[in-house]
Amino acid sequence: MTVSKNINNPVGMGGGQRKKQSRAERQNNGPYRNLDRQGAADQKAELVRKMREKTAAAENADQTADDTAQS
Repeated sequence: MTVSKNINNPVGMGGGQRKKQSRAERQNNGPYRNLDRQGAADQKAELVRKMREKTAAAENADQTADDTAQS
């Protein structure tokens, strides 16, 4: 079995001919990229929300400690 050195002619690579890719897919802008980007944005938003909650809780605890120290 021979192996082709040309990526557009996959001799011996099993599965027959290659799928014709659109220009956007060749530039790594396929149909799943938008879903991946949306998932990453959702994860980032969740992380930012958790960090803000944590800092707000810490600030509230500091204010409570200050109030009791002044009493």
